[in-house]
Amino acid sequence: MGATDCALDGCARLPTFGAMSLTLPDWPMFGLAEDMRPALRAAMTAGEASALVTLFAVEGGGPRPPGTQMLFAEDWVAGFLSGGCVEGDVAIHAAATLADGRPRRLLYGEGGPWPDIRLLCGASIEILVERVAADDPAATRLLALTDARRAALWITDGEDRDAVADPPPGAPDCAVSPQPLRIARLFEPAFKLVVIGADPIALAIAALGAQAGFETHLVRPKGPEDGPPLPGVTYSRADPGEALAWIGLDRWTAVAVATHDWDTDQAGLIAALPSPASYVGVLGARRRLPERLARLQAAGIDETALGRLKAPIGLDLGGKAPWEVAVAVIGEIMAGRRRG
Repeated sequence: MGATDCALDGCARLPTFGAMSLTLPDWPMFGLAEDMRPALRAAMTAGEASALVTLFAVEGGGPRPPGTQMLFAEDWVAGFLSGGCVEGDVAIHAAATLADGRPRRLLYGEGGPWPDIRLLCGASIEILVERVAADDPAATRLLALTDARRAALWITDGEDRDAVADPPPGAPDCAVSPQPLRIARLFEPAFKLVVIGADPIALAIAALGAQAGFETHLVRPKGPEDGPPLPGVTYSRADPGEALAWIGLDRWTAVAVATHDWDTDQAGLIAALPSPASYVGVLGARRRLPERLARLQAAGIDETALGRLKAPIGLDLGGKAPWEVAVAVIGEIMAGRRRG
């Protein structure tokens, strides 16, 4: 039995899931979803309960870290836990939890009760399955904090749960107290990418950022009325300062300046460098960097802000074609996020 793609990126529709037809799609596009909040919102909006599945313990180097999640609703699935080893069986337990409301703890791999289910990597993993009602107060708070771009901790034991606002910076992605089980899973605001530019390199950076799951904005001052045909990319024709102020820059934002126009570059960097944005980079020749820095200093950008500038932009992968530069830029942003 197949499935059709749904409007949510990385989410798939499961026909007659409520009638216990639990066959997952042949191609696991649903696994591209890393953040379960969009699928949770869709289920709650439709008035459906969800089975939220959280991997909370890994022994032996599994493919996915603690905090990884899946979500099943009556006919939706998003996320993946192990690269295909356990997802089909988890779907059965998720259906049972949706039906009776009881949370379930599952152990796969060494010591698990299902000898016919083994992880090829040799790891063992523990999973919590919990039912989240369509009107669940904690889930409602979590989505409200998401809309306000505030970080939250999803704290649960499978039955009682809460969404706690504004955990301290540096909080782990997933913290577990084993006896009794209590999981604290960090949810941060959706990461934003702002690309200033219009040439093929800027378009490639924006396209790859959207595919990577970033909330992506392309800024082309005084550009055409119609935006580029890039799915998932919001377009602005405003000047860089005005556009960045409207988009809003916080520590979950990256700004990639790639215009080849020094005045536009300057305007974008003057707006971005003093901001809380966690990443600011600019495309351009290394030999002209001292001149660029001197202009920014003359405009009042201090040494601390200048020290944040990634220039030339991107990891040094040796390529200059649009997609090569885009991979270098998105890779540098992701590496910075993983390093905190």
